[in-house]
Amino acid sequence: MSKDVRLEHDLIGEKEIPNSYYYGVQTLRALENFNISGIRLNHYPTIIKALGEVKLACAKANFDLELLSKEQIKAMTEACNEVIAGKFNDQFPVDMVQGGAGTSVNMNANEVIANRALELMGHKKGEYEFCHPNNHVNLSQSTNDAYPTAMNLALVYHNDKLIQALTKIVKSFRTKAKEFDKVIKMGRTQLQDAVPMTLGQEFEVYAFTLETEIKRIKQSIKLHLEVNLGGTAIGTGINSEPGYSNLAVKHLKEVTGLDISLAENLIEATQDTSAFVTLSSALKRLAIKISKICNDLRLLGSGPKAGLAEINLPKMQPGSSIMPGKVNPVIPEVVNQIAFKVIGNDVVVTMAAEAGQLELNVMEPIIVESLFESVEWLANGLDTLRTRCVDNITANAQRLRDDVNHSIGIVTALNPILGYEKCSWLAKTALETGKSVYDLVLEQKFLTKEKLDDALTPENMIAPRSMKG
Repeated sequence: MSKDVRLEHDLIGEKEIPNSYYYGVQTLRALENFNISGIRLNHYPTIIKALGEVKLACAKANFDLELLSKEQIKAMTEACNEVIAGKFNDQFPVDMVQGGAGTSVNMNANEVIANRALELMGHKKGEYEFCHPNNHVNLSQSTNDAYPTAMNLALVYHNDKLIQALTKIVKSFRTKAKEFDKVIKMGRTQLQDAVPMTLGQEFEVYAFTLETEIKRIKQSIKLHLEVNLGGTAIGTGINSEPGYSNLAVKHLKEVTGLDISLAENLIEATQDTSAFVTLSSALKRLAIKISKICNDLRLLGSGPKAGLAEINLPKMQPGSSIMPGKVNPVIPEVVNQIAFKVIGNDVVVTMAAEAGQLELNVMEPIIVESLFESVEWLANGLDTLRTRCVDNITANAQRLRDDVNHSIGIVTALNPILGYEKCSWLAKTALETGKSVYDLVLEQKFLTKEKLDDALTPENMIAPRSMKG
């Protein structure tokens, strides 16, 4: 055997491992077995950070229970802290999508921490009699409690990026709402003229509806702070010392600074994936809302000559290889597609959660991968929409006001004064003759000019107004 490799074994057999690798035989088997998505653990550093934190908390609990030596806990603590700091991110190459309910992820962490601890203790990688991936790093644990606990924490961290992106785009839409506060336009229902409003009111809706999603996602994330650490294989706590689970969670709270709690029923928590389902549902809800907003932006910016052309979306690139001068709304389009992906991922999470059987749901890896992908895509999409589109939208104010002045939709404002029958006649006649509602009211002497001007001032039709007198 070359000096550049070491020989490791598992229950399947032996394998040569390059000495430069901190991971070992079980990680190498995962690389051979699961070349699936191309997205590896180290694509999401928050996962590696969370794995290091869980392993550190467990090691501290085991030391408290006198299950590890001082030399082992010192080396394992330093190794875990280095993993948490991202020093060994390149040593986590396992595919996000895998069989085995996350065992490959758990063993990847166990092997890296064990081999780094061995180095710190003055031993060679692979000299596991001094610090073993299973016997020491995975002590008092199973993949079935360590993996979901780490994934829950990682999702808490990863969602910070989404919350930040949401907060920024809410601010951008609100800035535009103030900018467009005096821009009168026609509101529409079923793509037909309805009643006047301001463009500012329309953009404030976008700000407000996305702001509510920040609250929903934060509520969903709280569910991920309840963990099953200490439940080991199926939640019974087999192979752990009495009091271990409470100690491990206590240390995990200290290590992370998060308000983590131990699940009330560890057997239930080990098989339950409802927190993932809840978060996925919240992400789907956000995706639906942002996609609807992008539909609106594309429609409001349609044209520039034969569409609505109420707003101008920033020009980002030529829109056609054959039609000179054409510019397309490429940023809202790509965000629409992101939303479709997130909605599809929610279906994956739903089906995977439903596929749980008895005491464990082995489909957690695809649940986790789908959630991380959804969060990543949404956060990136929101930042792109904000910086490449929303911040530079302008209004065609005069066109919007002209549309209001020539619309039959303003007849709704006369309904409380003239009644439904007369207003229906006005609308129908205006369409048939091409005359304005304004001229028809005066022509029929339904109102004086003074009262008509007051009733049909667009600014008087964008908020509630007393009908008395």
